[in-house]
Amino acid sequence: MDQGLGYFLGHLIQAIEDYIAGMSDTDMIWLGIGLLGQSLFMLRFIVQWIHSERHQQSLIPVSFWYFSLVGGLTVLAYGIHDMDPVIILGQLPGTVVYARNLMLLRHAARENRHL
Repeated sequence: MDQGLGYFLGHLIQAIEDYIAGMSDTDMIWLGIGLLGQSLFMLRFIVQWIHSERHQQSLIPVSFWYFSLVGGLTVLAYGIHDMDPVIILGQLPGTVVYARNLMLLRHAARENRHL
């Protein structure tokens, strides 16, 4: 317990290096896909935050739902590839909700054009 933060970070970096060294090229590609999906999924919050700050109220822009859908589907694909039930069950229902929200927004925009 005396080793401190430096020891912990060194151990963490070594564990990551060992993990990556043991991966096949295909697994490296899928790791990249998973990280990309998670990054897109995270960006939705940044997009929403910036949009809300610009309008000085809590708002959800359409781009939030696109980032949610694309990020969620990408992470879901990674989870399916890994056969990870936690990721699959965590992402599958959300992707349906994101797609439905985009459908509702598209329908509302179409209705507003006809008014």
